[in-house]
Amino acid sequence: MADPSSYRPKPGQIPDSPGVYKFRDEHRRVIYVGKAKSLRQRLANYFQDLAGLHPRTRTMVTTAASVEWTVVATEVEALQLEYSWIKEFDPRFNVKYRDDKSYPYLAVTLNEEFPRVQVMRGAKKKGVRYFGPYGHAWAIRETVDLMLRVFPVRTCSAGVFKNATRTGRPCLLGYIGKCSAPCVGRVTPEEHRELADGFCDFMAGRTGTYIRRLEKDMMAAAEEMEYERAARLRDDVEALKRAMEKSAVVLADATDADLIAVAEDELEAAVQIFHVRGGRVRGQRGWVTDKVEAVDTSGLVEHALQQLYGEETGDSVPKEVLVPALPEDPEAVSQWLADRRGSQVSLRIPQRGDKKDLMVTVQRNAQQALGLHKTKRASDLTTRSRALEEIAEALGLDTAPLRIECFDISHLQGDDVVASMVVFEDGLARKSEYCRFQIKGFEGQDDVRSMHEVIGRRFRRYLQEKERTGEWEESPAPSGAVPAPDTAAGDGDPFDNEPREDDGRPKRFAYPPQLVVVDGGQPQVAAAKRALDELGIDDIAVCGLAKRLEEVWLPDDDDPVVLPRSSEGLYLLQRVRDEAHRFAITYQRAKRAKRIRSSPLDAVAGLGETRKQALIKHFGSVKKLKQATIDEICEVPGIGRRTAESVAVALASTTPAAPAVNTATGEIIEEDDGGSTT
Repeated sequence: MADPSSYRPKPGQIPDSPGVYKFRDEHRRVIYVGKAKSLRQRLANYFQDLAGLHPRTRTMVTTAASVEWTVVATEVEALQLEYSWIKEFDPRFNVKYRDDKSYPYLAVTLNEEFPRVQVMRGAKKKGVRYFGPYGHAWAIRETVDLMLRVFPVRTCSAGVFKNATRTGRPCLLGYIGKCSAPCVGRVTPEEHRELADGFCDFMAGRTGTYIRRLEKDMMAAAEEMEYERAARLRDDVEALKRAMEKSAVVLADATDADLIAVAEDELEAAVQIFHVRGGRVRGQRGWVTDKVEAVDTSGLVEHALQQLYGEETGDSVPKEVLVPALPEDPEAVSQWLADRRGSQVSLRIPQRGDKKDLMVTVQRNAQQALGLHKTKRASDLTTRSRALEEIAEALGLDTAPLRIECFDISHLQGDDVVASMVVFEDGLARKSEYCRFQIKGFEGQDDVRSMHEVIGRRFRRYLQEKERTGEWEESPAPSGAVPAPDTAAGDGDPFDNEPREDDGRPKRFAYPPQLVVVDGGQPQVAAAKRALDELGIDDIAVCGLAKRLEEVWLPDDDDPVVLPRSSEGLYLLQRVRDEAHRFAITYQRAKRAKRIRSSPLDAVAGLGETRKQALIKHFGSVKKLKQATIDEICEVPGIGRRTAESVAVALASTTPAAPAVNTATGEIIEEDDGGSTT
């Protein structure tokens, strides 16, 4: 625990101007980012008597070991820089909203020749128009199904569209009138784009125009006694009205606005957002956060605005944003939102009328979300805490293992030997810390030796990080210790590309686990312990989980630790082991598939995929290409003499493959012009 006075800047050093500041811990990791109108006044608040600080602020300043700042010209620039740094450094003491789900959007791919209507999740793409988010994907599909009667836009995938174009037959939707079938030329690209634009206009809230036009056409058809056409138009009007009813009118003035409400207690806060477009609620979403910093409702609102609009531009930022409390600097936040939208944005608290009533509804949703989250998390926390305590008790650890790393080896009969490392913190998977390894120290199948190599490589990097940051003073290596050279680049391990500079980002191998779990029994545990001993590491516990009887093995123990089948601790160890196995086998299969797809032509420098395919297509197989002369290879379009010579040399240097054998008859199967014959 650091004394804040040890790194407090000298009087007069801190400028009295807008800026953004960073607190770093003793390992140079950024642990908190903040902004201020006046850096001098804001930072002075952190260096007062510790007894007068909020408990979370007190924890932050005693964890920190230094503070630095960057001066900016305006408060809007400070807001932008703060958002960028929080996103980049992921500081542990800043509020981080955890989105409780990946919300689906209704998307129209206007960047394609024939725009497609579909459900999309995740990051937004350029050239795609989005509507939502929606609470459930089925709600989108119900709305689309109703609207395809009037706007028969393409909804099929690229593969289905291409297949229909090739065969000249549309899919089922084309036959039942819910697709205009541009795949077979029933409509031109221009006509189909008009349908897509109409679909987008209707979804954007401009509904009255289409309803009135259809009703007018219906009456005209009835007067001309075209009753079948009038009936179809009547059904179209009803379909659009049902689609409109699925999003009720809440604001009579066709307002485009986002309403944000916050429910909080001393430890957590829940945020709910209603997206209102054209006076209708088009979507709803919510976040929950731990209040790891001393922050009030205004601060939570500001963080929510950054989370919500930090990556948005244009119409994705509405004209009006209604909040329960204004940020500390509402003018700067409003200007930031206006810059992202490209026009003025109103940021205010609703005082009366329909908007005030709707805000009450949003607030009630936030309260319910917080209550539901606390109910779920109470159970989860209790279960995870009990599991960690049971593991600590069974393995004789002094404290619960808050960080667990598990290693597994995977191969196929000794080929493509790889390993995985997964990380669990507080009983939850931390996938950003996962790592995979290629076994490089030897050839063949030896799980014990592979485990020794992987553990050694992982913890050599840990010692390098400690030495680099000054946490570990270099001392004579213990007897039998192995030196810690830099890992050779290019082996596919993620840590080859780890940043070396002190940039404040969390380093993947800088944190030691309290417990290392290996997939296996006594031999694998002994290999892992030997690797740690060789590096002089004696403060990390090691255990193994054997699959056969789910026994827990400890180093130097002849008998395993047997946890009850109903034990939460055993269940957590099984989850960790199974996740490591899944991660390893996924990587191993990918490597094997890549190796199988390899070709002798891959070794030819400058020979791309197109010319490889041209060669195979011309000769029919690699075997026939190998038998061809250089002059014959030059006959392939795009292949010059130098390339032909390189191809011939590469194929001549390959070892002939062993002949295939028919296991039923024992006959040798040889490749011929027409394929494989005996």
